[in-house]
Amino acid sequence: MAVSSPKVVVVVPTYNEQDNLPVLAGLLANLPAPNLHLLVIDDNSPDGTGEVADRLAAEAPDTVGVLHRTAKDGLGRAYLAGMTRALDEGADVVVQMDADLSHPASAIPAMVDTLLTKKAAVVLGSRYVAGGSTATEWPWHRKALSTWANLYVNGILRLGVKDSTAGFKAWRAETLRAIDLPSIHSNGYSFQIEMNYRTIKRGLAILEVPIRFEERVKGASKMSLRVQLESALTPWKLRFGRRDRRCL
Repeated sequence: MAVSSPKVVVVVPTYNEQDNLPVLAGLLANLPAPNLHLLVIDDNSPDGTGEVADRLAAEAPDTVGVLHRTAKDGLGRAYLAGMTRALDEGADVVVQMDADLSHPASAIPAMVDTLLTKKAAVVLGSRYVAGGSTATEWPWHRKALSTWANLYVNGILRLGVKDSTAGFKAWRAETLRAIDLPSIHSNGYSFQIEMNYRTIKRGLAILEVPIRFEERVKGASKMSLRVQLESALTPWKLRFGRRDRRCL
């Protein structure tokens, strides 16, 4: 009797990504990965990304789904909504990735294979392990900010993860359940740090595999000053915050 492939759901939050989303959907559809699904989480994009997502779902109803949210309240909230739905729909593996084509879709099969064969709790697509890199077009100030952010986070939380702020990850469903998604506090990019911290605190293994991180071609970055401030404060809240300790 043939053993069915694990259900892999790629969760992609979107806000004003109407040009990039169809390209990403095509890349995912062409991967040599059976039972791969795309779940788009659109935060009421004014550029019509939600309608683009609906069209993609209508064209491939068995493999593409859409969750429309009425408010834009942070990347973390969007991911939590998507991950929760993916788990409710029977996902065995949940992949999180950006819609801006900065994460290589071609790395997903290897990430999922590593997750399942190495018994990891989560596999992270890393810019900063051997073999990883960032695009030559990436501005120097963003490279400096990213490098500093990882040193800052690890200096406070001692995660032992070289790319602790990365947003390209493959999660086991049981890991997401173990770290208690409903009690995650972070809204913005610091969501990545809190997820890693909860995983490490539970004694679960994070593995990193090298990727090349590309600069977006179309659209604008969502990294606002408010998001940067939240990211700077989150490691301290996780380490010393009474509210966070109750959830760990």
